[in-house]
Amino acid sequence: MEPLRIVFLGTPNLAATCLNALLHSSVGRVVGVVSQPDRPKGRNLQLTPTPVKALAIEHQLPVLQPLRARDEGFLRELAAWQPDLIAVAAFGQLLPPRLLALPRFGCLNVHTSLLPRWRGASPIQAALLHGDAETGVTIMQMDAGLDTGPIVSQVRTPIEAADNAQTLHDRLARIGAALLVQTIPAYVCGEMKPVPQPASGVTHAGKINRADGRLDWTQPAAALWHRLRAFTPWPGVFTHLPHGEKSVLLKVLAAEPVTATGMPGEVVAAGRDGITVACGAGALRLTEVQREGGRPLRAAEFLAGCPLPPGTRLG
Repeated sequence: MEPLRIVFLGTPNLAATCLNALLHSSVGRVVGVVSQPDRPKGRNLQLTPTPVKALAIEHQLPVLQPLRARDEGFLRELAAWQPDLIAVAAFGQLLPPRLLALPRFGCLNVHTSLLPRWRGASPIQAALLHGDAETGVTIMQMDAGLDTGPIVSQVRTPIEAADNAQTLHDRLARIGAALLVQTIPAYVCGEMKPVPQPASGVTHAGKINRADGRLDWTQPAAALWHRLRAFTPWPGVFTHLPHGEKSVLLKVLAAEPVTATGMPGEVVAAGRDGITVACGAGALRLTEVQREGGRPLRAAEFLAGCPLPPGTRLG
């Protein structure tokens, strides 16, 4: 019997983890890879291959990089690979119905949430931002909607207090890669039947931009702590520090909620333990910060060069 012919669609590191698991498994043969076009990166804006493309080249796999997944030329080239199954993880484009109908076993997507909660572009950040106690990975049979297809398998994992978007990303990448490899054989032979998503509990996670990292001190300290964890390492969270008649950007790299009162944005204490800033409810103790143009500093180091007397207002 011929091995299952698999085409893999994906772009970032999470997807590369899934592709690597497929390449080192016996579930089938990866006959081709599709990834987003190379993008300029770094100070020199040099075109850089995606992590998935780099891994595909390492394994001497053919790679397609369409600007749009509905382009006729791309669809013809993809069809020529004759996939039995298409596996998708963080590809970054909606797939047209013609592509979804191409493989005889359809398309399976690795989604880093417990669908139907957190459909969309940023499920990992959304789970942290909203203080969810747990998240997980869903393997979904894709349809034309945005993460609306029936569920094939799911694995749950708790969200720990020490988690941020990077640690949770890395854990979910490992879980998703293992779950994909476990799911494909059972799905192909009919042991795992796709089940429609529940109609209740649907939430959406939109795209993130740099402005989302601004700290609104009128919010409760717990909400700002969730924001810090959700947006670490990107885009990071920030506030503004008074500097004469102007203000300078201050990145907050580490913090913890504490009990204190004051006007939102007011520094109520500053010392070796950190910079305590009052919030809408409670306070946030900043333990590591970075002034614009400077380097990351523990709070005590920062205060040695930039004292913040109680009553200083951040915003």
